[in-house]
Amino acid sequence: MTFTTEHFIALLPLLITGLTAIVVMLAIAWRRSHTVIPTLSVIGLNLALLSIVYSMRVGDIDVTSLMRIDGYTHFYIALILVATLACMTLSHAYMEKYSSNREELYLLLLLSCTGGIVLVSAQHLASLFIGLELLSVPVYGLVAYSYFNRRSLEAGMKYLVLSAAGSAILLFGMALLYAQSGTLSFSGIGAQLAQQASAGLLLEIGIGMMFVGLAFKLSLVPFHLWTPDVYEGAPAPVGAFLATASKVAVFAVVVRMFQTMPAALNDTWLHSLVGFIAIISIMVGNLLALMQSNLKRLLGYSSIAHFGYLLVALAASKGLAVEAIGVYLVTYVVTSLGAFGVVVLMSSPSNGERDADALFEYRGLFWRRPYLTAVLTVMMLSLAGIPLTAGFIGKFYIITVGVESKLWWQTAAVVLGSAISLFYYLRVMVTMYLVQPGLSRHDAPMNWGERVGGVMLIAIAALTLLLGVYPQPLLQVLQHTGL
Repeated sequence: MTFTTEHFIALLPLLITGLTAIVVMLAIAWRRSHTVIPTLSVIGLNLALLSIVYSMRVGDIDVTSLMRIDGYTHFYIALILVATLACMTLSHAYMEKYSSNREELYLLLLLSCTGGIVLVSAQHLASLFIGLELLSVPVYGLVAYSYFNRRSLEAGMKYLVLSAAGSAILLFGMALLYAQSGTLSFSGIGAQLAQQASAGLLLEIGIGMMFVGLAFKLSLVPFHLWTPDVYEGAPAPVGAFLATASKVAVFAVVVRMFQTMPAALNDTWLHSLVGFIAIISIMVGNLLALMQSNLKRLLGYSSIAHFGYLLVALAASKGLAVEAIGVYLVTYVVTSLGAFGVVVLMSSPSNGERDADALFEYRGLFWRRPYLTAVLTVMMLSLAGIPLTAGFIGKFYIITVGVESKLWWQTAAVVLGSAISLFYYLRVMVTMYLVQPGLSRHDAPMNWGERVGGVMLIAIAALTLLLGVYPQPLLQVLQHTGL
C-alpha cells in the first residue's frame, strides 16, 4: 500500500504524540528540568489534540489493513489525550518534592498514551496487540515509580505478572482465531463467523480467550484481584491514568472488535458470558467497596463495578449501545480524574511518605479546605449517579439500553449496584464533614486553588455539574462517532 498525504494527515495525533515522546527523551538526556520536560510534554499533547480537527477533514480512512481512522477513533483519541493531559498536570504538583528522578514519569505517560492511540485505531489483531503492549509496558514502570515505597514496588510486580498472564492468554486466543479463520483482521474474522451457521470450536475458544485477556486489563471479575493493590500502591497520578486513559483505550477496542464482528457477540455462549461477568462485576465491585477504609482501594473496587455497568451496554450491542458507552466513559473519566485529583493534592511522595488515601485523613476536611471538600463531594455524587451530575446521565443511558434490549437481570444488577454504592460514597462525604479533636491531620497546601492542578480540579467539578444539567453538546458529538 502506498502512503499518501491523506494517510499522514489522518495519523497526525499518533505521529505528534510519538514525536513528543522522542523529543522529551532527548531533552531528558540533554538536561534534566522539572519545568522544561512537563512543558514540552503538555505542548506536544495539546498539539496532538488540536491536530484531530485537521485530521477529521480527511474523513474515514484505512491506514493499511492495521488501523482505521474515523469519527469513533477521533473521539476516543481525544478522550485519551485529555485524560493524559490531566494526569500530567496533576503529576507536576505531585512530583515537586520527589527526591529522585522525576522527568521519566512524563516520558512513560507519553509512551503509554501513544499505545492507547494505536489501540483505539486498531482494526487488526496485530495492531491490537502492539497497541495494548505499548499501553501496558510503560505502566509497569509508572506503578512502581515510587520505588522507595514498598507498596509501590509490590503493586508494580503484581501488575507486571498478572498483566503478562493476561497478554499471554490474549495472544493464544489470537492464534486460535488465526488457525480457524486464516485472517487477523476484525472484518475478516467477522465474515468467517457470519458465513457459518455456528462458530467452530476453535473460533469460540479463541474469542473467549481474547475476551478473558482483555478482561484482565479492565479488571473485570473474576480477573480483578490485582486492582485494589495496584490502585493503592501506585502514585496517585498514575492511579488516575490507569483508571481513565488506560481502561478507556482497552474498552474502546473491545467495542470496535465486537461491533465489527457482531456474529461473535450474537453467539449464545459468549453473550451469556458477557452478561454474567457484567452482573458479578457490578455486585462484587460494589460489595467489596463497602468494606474499604482506603479511598484509593475504594475507587479501585468502584471501577470494577463501573466497567460492569459498561458491559451491560456491550451485551446489548444495538440501538443506543455505542452512544451509551461513549456517554458513560466520558462521565466516568471526568469524575475519576476529579476524585484522584483530590488525593493527589493531599499527597506528597517526599521522604518515603505514602499517599494520603486513608479515609481518616479526610475527617473534618470541610473545616480546613471547604472548596476541596466541595470538589470531592461532587465527584462522589457523580460516581453514585445522583441527578444533576454527569454520572446520572451515564447511568440513565446504561439503564435505557438495558431495558431496550430486554436485559432484565443485568439492568436489575445496575439498579441494585447503584443503590449499594450510595452507602460507601456517602460515607466518604460524611467523613469530610465530621470533626474529631486531636486527630492527626494531612492537608492539601493552602494555595492548592492557585496551582494548575487546583484550577483544573475546580474546572472538572464545574464540568461534572454542567454535563449533568446540559449534556446536549456531548450527545451531539457522540451521534457523529458511531461505528
